Amino acid sequence: MATPIFPFPATSYALTSAGAAAHRIGGNFRDAASGAVREVENPRHGAAMGSVAWGDAADVEAAVAAARAAFPGWRDTPPKARAQILHRWRVLLEAHTDELAWLASHENGKIVSEARASVEKGIECLEFAVAVPNAQNGGVMEVSRGISCEVRQEPLGVVAGVVPFNFPAMVPMWMVPLALAAGNAFILKPSEKVPFTALRMAQLAEEAGLPAGVLQVVQGGQPVVEALCDHPEIRALAFVGSTRVAKLVYSRTTALGKRCLALGGAKNHLVVVPDADPEMTATNVVASSMGSAGQRCMAASVMVAVGDVQHIVDLTVAKARAIRMGEDIGTIIDAEAVTRIERFIEDAVQRGAKLLLDGRGQRPDGSGGYWVGPTILDDVTADMPAGCDEIFGPVLSIIRARTLDQAIAIENDNAYGNAAAIYTSNGGTAEYAIARFSAGMCGVNIGVPVPREPFAFGGWNDSRIGHGDITGADGYRFWSQARKVTTKWALQKDATWMS
Repeated sequence: MATPIFPFPATSYALTSAGAAAHRIGGNFRDAASGAVREVENPRHGAAMGSVAWGDAADVEAAVAAARAAFPGWRDTPPKARAQILHRWRVLLEAHTDELAWLASHENGKIVSEARASVEKGIECLEFAVAVPNAQNGGVMEVSRGISCEVRQEPLGVVAGVVPFNFPAMVPMWMVPLALAAGNAFILKPSEKVPFTALRMAQLAEEAGLPAGVLQVVQGGQPVVEALCDHPEIRALAFVGSTRVAKLVYSRTTALGKRCLALGGAKNHLVVVPDADPEMTATNVVASSMGSAGQRCMAASVMVAVGDVQHIVDLTVAKARAIRMGEDIGTIIDAEAVTRIERFIEDAVQRGAKLLLDGRGQRPDGSGGYWVGPTILDDVTADMPAGCDEIFGPVLSIIRARTLDQAIAIENDNAYGNAAAIYTSNGGTAEYAIARFSAGMCGVNIGVPVPREPFAFGGWNDSRIGHGDITGADGYRFWSQARKVTTKWALQKDATWMS
């Protein structure tokens, strides 16, 4: 049996082995039923840091069987007792934050401060889940003399989630805590590019007292995703990834009568008007577009420059140029992604865009791995691929607009609707734009308008396939079903139509 090296021993960026990312099924590490494995690379070094079990439908079947066995006991555990176990999980995650941050950094390539922040955000999602069963109780009301109605949120059963490579710790925590708090048994499929962090977090959940089989990890690629979509005993599935795959997953899952919420890609716009604060705006735009090497659905990959804001553009370029490779910005996930990003840059230049800052070929001295430095393109048009498609890299495209209405129209014409922001010193201008953006998450002078708990994360249009949001109260309702109970114990003398 091949197993991971936990606790993960790294305390620096030096290449460190993590062993083998096996499945976690029924409280045990397991190899793939087929015995197949794939290599896992550390993107900073472009070298192997371990392997991952390459699962298929047989492994999903084993996980479902273990979840089926564990579900009744977890369902019947009182909500407050479930919350105590989740709280102990939170304590363990806090105690292991540094380990998890270095683990996420090694398998994803992000700098460790960004990895640590993503672990902390995941813990915040767990904190919300600990309390949400109490908050979501529908309560009891006497609706007529002697008759009461109540709503009970109850679990669905065995549920699953498929998560991407860009946030190995945070995105699983959008799903898992709320699903467990509702009383479900959960099967998690991490990205095969970053299989270790989610596996370690699941192991810590069991250390906290979570019964074996309630949270399981099945490793692999497309065959595992398809098996999760198709399995008749999996009642609901959540997905985060590209819009193309999100639509495929949603169609495949809902065609079988299951619940599905699939979050897709994004092309977020930051609208900058002349009265914007230059220092705050430039700092925010660079942080949003270049943070996590642009590999996040909340990255602001388009600045819509309204009117005379050249001084802000110049300051933005200067701040982006000062970013230190390997210290302020991490790597791209793999060689294929580097090629795709560079293709976007070259295409934009060929179509007439001006290259204000070129990050191609930039890397720390003596470093291997997969790198693209901060890149800024000016005079991009909304119909260029760099202006309308998701690049998923540290590339900022500047589109020029004469008026605020034209800028809003540019944002609204894009197929995505994840996030949009306005940079201004005028409250009226801000409210005018926010009311007209076609985006689910909006910001005023904030480049990454991610809502904090209890407010929910979720976009509109092609950024979200399905109904509701994945965190907050919507997330809890997605993983639960409402049982409505109407009760009468005695015949009343003043009977009405209801009694």
